[in-house]
Amino acid sequence: MDHNNDNQDNQDNQQDQHNQDNQQEQKTENNNSHLDVLAVGDVVTDAFINLIEKYEHVQKREDGATEIVFELGTKLPYDHAQVIEGVGNAPNAAVAFARLGLNSGLISNVGGDDWGKDIVRALKYNNVDTRFVHENPGKVSNYHYVLWYTEERTIFIKHEAYDYKWPKFRPTDIPRWVYFSSIAENAMEYHDEISDWLDEHPDVKLAFQPGTFQMSEKLSDRMRRLYQRAEVVALNREEATEVFGADHSNLHDILDKMHEVGIKIALVTDGPNGAYASDGNKRWSMPLYPDPAPPLERTGAGDAFASTFTAALMKGADVPSALLWAPINSMNVVQHVGAQEGLLTDDQLDYYLRNAPKDYHPSEM
Repeated sequence: MDHNNDNQDNQDNQQDQHNQDNQQEQKTENNNSHLDVLAVGDVVTDAFINLIEKYEHVQKREDGATEIVFELGTKLPYDHAQVIEGVGNAPNAAVAFARLGLNSGLISNVGGDDWGKDIVRALKYNNVDTRFVHENPGKVSNYHYVLWYTEERTIFIKHEAYDYKWPKFRPTDIPRWVYFSSIAENAMEYHDEISDWLDEHPDVKLAFQPGTFQMSEKLSDRMRRLYQRAEVVALNREEATEVFGADHSNLHDILDKMHEVGIKIALVTDGPNGAYASDGNKRWSMPLYPDPAPPLERTGAGDAFASTFTAALMKGADVPSALLWAPINSMNVVQHVGAQEGLLTDDQLDYYLRNAPKDYHPSEM
């Protein structure tokens, strides 16, 4: 056996990988020098644990919610685990934008650990500009655990308490759009920094997909500033009802109350019923795109819908056309594990549009 040749082969392989990594980083940085959109929000690693049905007990509560019940103090087999880096509402949107041909970046935080390095590497691999992803030495990166049962999932979340600071931009760094989403509970003052910056840059459009802690603020003064500034706000029906104090049974009331706080385009998803959008003058309902197969798991379906709708607007589409795009990406995401693998390119999305059922179109409400 020739150990010298083996060592040389290993060195060559390592050099090839190093060159590929450098090329990927250069590709990302060069392509995204002028950004179409900056997504803003926390980035995490998701560890999926695929549960085995026969070992789990599922029950319905009196309020209609479904619970998985585990016996305390026991050991339970699971099918397999899968780790996916660089995910979360904002990074999922950033990857969706990049797949659809937009120059996309992310403003976020990672820890000074290997998880953080893996997250940045994953973002660069997906052509997301990471110049505004801040490394925090001495802190750990966000890591979530996803219990995956049939096509549904329950997520154990923990957002690290980073010192959130809005970056200082060079004129060439300023994007056309900001897409703001889920962020840690300790970052409430960060919202004021973003609002102040948006006030100073009136040409920059805002899309807002509130996360859990942001929705818990409902219509606080801090949140009102963002809603008043937003070109697009995306929520599901239950969330919109809760945040805006609307009548859950009355879609027009939900959309009215969203516009009352200044939102220009209101987007409301409604599970199997599809989605609804309003530009303040006209309103449309949109069915789902039919699933080619039963969903594998549903992580990221809402992110794909909201970001694809927004991407269409960025590319010059009107609201009805954007509604045609969004369900397709959402449909394809749930055919894969995780929020990003199923995100489509322009050409792939166009294929599904050309082969859509005849009744796949928005209808005025």
